Amino acid sequence: MTCNRMKQQLRNLVDRKVLLERMQMDEDRRITISFYQYAHILNPAFFRDYLFSHWDEFGVMGRTYVAHEGINAQISVLTDRLEDFKSHLYSISFLDGIRLNYTVDEGKSFFKLTIKVRDKIVADGLNDDAFDVCKTGVHLDAESFNELTAKDDTILIDMRNHYESEVGHFKGAITPDVDTFREEIKVVENMLQGKEDQNIVMYCTGGIRCEKASAWLKHKGFPNVHQLNGGIIEYTRQVREQGLENRFIGKNFVFDERLAERISDDVIAQCHQCGASCDDHTNCSNVGCNLLFIQCPSCAEKYEGTCGERCQEIVHLPEDEQRELRKGKKDSARIFNKGRLCTGGSQHHRCSDAEQKDQTRHGSLQWVGWGVSGGPDSNRSNST
Repeated sequence: MTCNRMKQQLRNLVDRKVLLERMQMDEDRRITISFYQYAHILNPAFFRDYLFSHWDEFGVMGRTYVAHEGINAQISVLTDRLEDFKSHLYSISFLDGIRLNYTVDEGKSFFKLTIKVRDKIVADGLNDDAFDVCKTGVHLDAESFNELTAKDDTILIDMRNHYESEVGHFKGAITPDVDTFREEIKVVENMLQGKEDQNIVMYCTGGIRCEKASAWLKHKGFPNVHQLNGGIIEYTRQVREQGLENRFIGKNFVFDERLAERISDDVIAQCHQCGASCDDHTNCSNVGCNLLFIQCPSCAEKYEGTCGERCQEIVHLPEDEQRELRKGKKDSARIFNKGRLCTGGSQHHRCSDAEQKDQTRHGSLQWVGWGVSGGPDSNRSNST
């Protein structure tokens, strides 16, 4: 009985809608931070409960994954409790002095605390026993990154998903059209065949994806692998503090309620419904769809925050009818990919240019991307 009651106390049981309302009304200043560390954790479940009990007391919100291989955290901390939180964090031996990536802006990012035990802190599909995950690429600070990527013979690769790079990326970067990190590793390895002697530079949001990817590429025979230390988040901080040239254009997509941080004034994406210049991601207001896509203010008003006419019809149905429609549907991330997916009846296929233009003109996105997994951990959850 005591054990069960303790477990209940180590989870958030409040309704999502209530939590979102609380977040919007919360006037306390918060800062969003992220960090990761590979370490050997003998009992991830025990460590998870230990973190939850302490972080809940500090008023921490956010999303954290714990596994035998380490920890990956994206959290929101009360500004006036930040030093207390850091003291607690650094009291954990393998996290003592760990670098924290601080958000570019202070928008409201998370509405509850979630800490989950996973097989891996990033879903990469790799067999870690097959290579040394500690033999990573050369870590670059912002200045070194700018210098190396300015050279003509350097290959710069964005290790994020298509919907991340669509709204922002570094100048001259290769941006693979992939939905998951697991998929990207294979694509990048194949793409680099025959270029083993060239300088390869990789980057992601906070660095964790490049830790695994760079170690894998070195294992596969690419000796000149480099990675942006701390990812886009740390790069932006260094650029602003040191007055360096900012080579990142657009927004940095983030895996929380903000969805993005603006790094430069450039808008490099388009509304997925009308084609207007826009880089604002949103989720379809039809809860049963929840499609992630880019929508301009005009289309948001026209379609009432939905991804198309079908979902617009659904949101006007009585709530009990909407719940009935949602029954049996798998609750997975749905990501719109304008370049690859097409609404050809019930089958997804590669769109022709004419089909893409026709879909954009009619705003018919509602079936595009259904069942397509997104995010580094297949649920739009892992930010770094």
